[in-house]
Parts: sequence; structure tokens; C-alpha cells
Amino acid sequence: MFGGVGGRQLAGLAVVAAAGGLVVFGPGGGSADATAACAGRPAKVVGFGTGELRLYKGTGYACAVTVAKNPGARRQMAVAVQARGGAPAGDSGSYTRMAGPVTVHSGSRCVRATGSIAGSAAETGWVC
Repeated sequence: MFGGVGGRQLAGLAVVAAAGGLVVFGPGGGSADATAACAGRPAKVVGFGTGELRLYKGTGYACAVTVAKNPGARRQMAVAVQARGGAPAGDSGSYTRMAGPVTVHSGSRCVRATGSIAGSAAETGWVC
């Protein structure tokens, strides 16, 4: 269901469409530092109530992370990234600071990302 190369193994993920958004369920665990999480240049940053969704593009790859504004208590966080025409790759779980990084091979295609923290969500739209 999910493909791509990510910072963690994404076996057994399930996707549920809910209220027009993407909810991703997967393994829990820690994350790398947000500034070092994704390679490439920042392509788009979308702020929302509880955090930021960050999308990066590199040569042939796209990477996304969802970062909490106020790290601390564990709460449900999710991030997904998709290259146009490809399957989305995602990460979710109970984290203190961020979900991801999640990386997909994009070639020269447009990409989009979605992210959420404790019910508050954002999406980038297609970034080319």
C-alpha cells in the first residue's frame, strides 16, 4: 500500500480516508532532528495550529516531516508524501516532536504532502 524509501521501516501501514483527509496508521518510535531529517532544499512549509508540515525536494527525491510547535507530551502525529502518479509513503504514531522523515522517489514529477498533529492538519498541494 505504501512505497518509497523512508527513515524508518513502514511495513503494515493502513490508510483510511476520513473527512477528506489522509490518516496514516503505522509504527511508533522516535525521530531524528527536524533540521537534519530531510536532505534537499525546502520546497514548501505550511504552518497549522499545532505545528508545521515541511516538504523538501532533492535530485529525484522528495521528503516530508511534520514538526510540533510545542514539543513535549506524546500525541498522535502523521505525515505522508506522494509523487504524482505514485503511491503515498507515510509515517504516524505517538510522538513528542515530529513524524517522519518520509522519502519517495519523485524523478521530475510534482509532489504533495499531508501532515497532522493531534487532529490539526495541513497539506501542501502539488509542488512542481
